[in-house]
Amino acid sequence: MILNQITWDISPIIFDLGSLQIRWYGLFFALAFYLGYLILEKQVFKREGLPVGLLDQLATFVVIGTVIGARLGHVFFYEPASYLKDPLSILKIWEGGLASHGAAIGILLALWLFVRKSGKSYLWTLDRVVIVVALGGFFIRMGNLMNSEIYGHFTSLPWGFIFLRDGETEPRHPTQIYEALTYLLLFFGLLAYYRKNYKIMKEGTIFGVFMIILFGVRFLIEFVKEPQVTFEQTMALNMGQLLSIPFILAGVFLLFYVRRKKK
Repeated sequence: MILNQITWDISPIIFDLGSLQIRWYGLFFALAFYLGYLILEKQVFKREGLPVGLLDQLATFVVIGTVIGARLGHVFFYEPASYLKDPLSILKIWEGGLASHGAAIGILLALWLFVRKSGKSYLWTLDRVVIVVALGGFFIRMGNLMNSEIYGHFTSLPWGFIFLRDGETEPRHPTQIYEALTYLLLFFGLLAYYRKNYKIMKEGTIFGVFMIILFGVRFLIEFVKEPQVTFEQTMALNMGQLLSIPFILAGVFLLFYVRRKKK
């Protein structure tokens, strides 16, 4: 007998004004950028005596890179055929359908363009941006929870969620919460490390740790997560895991490189 199961029946819409809908997913997405900007301003740029104008440029590149990369990542990695039938649906990001791996690629490319104008090094920029990216990951996964999507296999654990709005009748692993809490802890850990070591740390250290932990956790949680698309059902490792491996290896290589450089 399953005890203390949690029935989840939250509407993804906060309020509906006919042609205008405010959704939890969109609210959390906007909140991620807003709080990320404030944290970079107060904890990084002010601490290092950098101009706010530079932060404004950085924020613009990150927002554009995240939105375009995450959306196109979902389109190309998970549902290319579906979006070919209705290309305009690509623009409906408020309904969900954003890939974290696509966001990562988008941010990497956007920051490469940013550093060409800013005068800062690529790794210096990445070390600081990924701190708030981890916080953004927390909010995105909470948005997935409000949408009753991207959950896990059946479970008898007492914290299993029954996602009624998605037609479920038995408890599932709330993998959105697993990931969200991990990303939140990663954010606090990276921020604490930065505040203590930003004057002496080698460039690339925070970025390397970020990639290993974030995508390592993503790889492990995928084992208890339901496939997002049909073709994943026959795969030994799903798409999320296959896309995580290069980021994990890159993080390991980067930390090895940083350590060797220090010597």
